[in-house]
Amino acid sequence: MSEWTDAIVGERMTVDNQFNERVAASRFSSQEWGLIMTATEFEIENADDPEAARVVADTSSLPAIMPELENLRSQMAGMGGAPGGDGAGDSGGSGGVVDSIKGALGLGGGGGSGGPSDEELEAAERLVQEYADELQAHLEEVGKWEQVRVAYQE
Repeated sequence: MSEWTDAIVGERMTVDNQFNERVAASRFSSQEWGLIMTATEFEIENADDPEAARVVADTSSLPAIMPELENLRSQMAGMGGAPGGDGAGDSGGSGGVVDSIKGALGLGGGGGSGGPSDEELEAAERLVQEYADELQAHLEEVGKWEQVRVAYQE
């Protein structure tokens, strides 16, 4: 099944470049986004139906890397800045170094584990699916969608 993704590497690079602005406007830094994308696989749902087929993100591995996102943020904060992920638009805690320290000590509010929140995971899942939607739209635009859909089935 990975052959279909190998065939669209160039298209993915184009979508990556176009999606950079969306990532910059999100709560995730480009480094965090890179980590999120390494834990994401793409599939084509309903590949046998040309009308219903769509690219979907398999985010089942995201929960495993979410603690690493927190580590990455802690490292960035220690270096004098935490691009993205400062929690500025989020409701709830103040975000930043204090929350990172509280989380490390098990004093963070919310999920009980002191780790990344369900909200954080949901935001990552939403952004990854937006990327998948953009990828499909791009493939349709350049006339490769049908070829990719059929290749996925093989």
